[in-house]
Amino acid sequence: MSPELIAVLAVIVVAMAFDYTNGFHDAANAIATSVSTRALTPRVALALAAVGNFIGAHFGAGVAKTVGDGLVTLPTGIESLGVVFAGVLGAIAWNLITWYFGLPSSSSHALFGGLVGATLFSGGIVQWGNIVEKVLIPMVLSPVVGLLLGFLVMLLIIWLFRKGQPGKLNRGFRWAQTASAAAMSVGHGMQDAAKTMGIIVLALYTGGFQESKTHIPGWVFWTSAAMLAAGTYAGGWRIIRTLGRKIIDLGPPEGFAAETVASAVLYFNALVLKAPISTTHTITSAIMGVGATKRLSAVRWNVAGNIVIAWIITFPAAAAIACLAYLLVRPLF
Repeated sequence: MSPELIAVLAVIVVAMAFDYTNGFHDAANAIATSVSTRALTPRVALALAAVGNFIGAHFGAGVAKTVGDGLVTLPTGIESLGVVFAGVLGAIAWNLITWYFGLPSSSSHALFGGLVGATLFSGGIVQWGNIVEKVLIPMVLSPVVGLLLGFLVMLLIIWLFRKGQPGKLNRGFRWAQTASAAAMSVGHGMQDAAKTMGIIVLALYTGGFQESKTHIPGWVFWTSAAMLAAGTYAGGWRIIRTLGRKIIDLGPPEGFAAETVASAVLYFNALVLKAPISTTHTITSAIMGVGATKRLSAVRWNVAGNIVIAWIITFPAAAAIACLAYLLVRPLF
């Protein structure tokens, strides 16, 4: 077995590990609202999310190509595979840290931060124009859009059903949440499995095993989708509790509104803009927007503030960890 093949396999293994942590770390994105409103039992919600993630991964080629070709430029060879390896390790470490503290940070931005940090530290080229256009601008805009749309959609629901009976409405919206949770799960797969696919394609190109930076082999779709689905089914209960209970007390109408808004934003970015946005940022901001329709004090802004701080430091923190990881793994590559 050649050294190049061993190095590529090492990157694929660590990318799959990231995919798995992404699944249990971000399971809350798809199911927290449905579980907290009792629209779905936890295990049914997780199974639905896993299936949705698996399906959505097969529609994420545009996002995967952005990650694989649009963020960093590395020369082919084993040393560059060490850069990718260290970048993904940085993302995994930050995922585990934020999971432990129950903070719904972005696995996506942890991955981007790790990749950029390791690339800069190794002397590689970061495509800053694409980073700003495809990562930083969407990172700022998607939460703002999620917040505003969540607020407006919830106002519309309140007005449309203002004469309805609360008990009957809650039962109806619990059924509707099955559909909105499924849509959210598919959107999560489009975004998050696609990022792992992009890393594997980058590794295959850098290792000299394919000539294209954008071609995604069929097995990459299936393995990335399966690993994300497995991680999702394992569940990330710490973060589910934060999103489902600690920001606001969600009812079925609020849960439906938040999931519908978040999935729409994910679909638009994945299919139209092909921009790799954060599912965590999108659903969390939608929940805040929905909650603000009750009254501003209904949102526990201290919890929301801790989440926003985690968002801000994710990129640089993952980058710093990736630099340390690169120092440790460089002799192996």
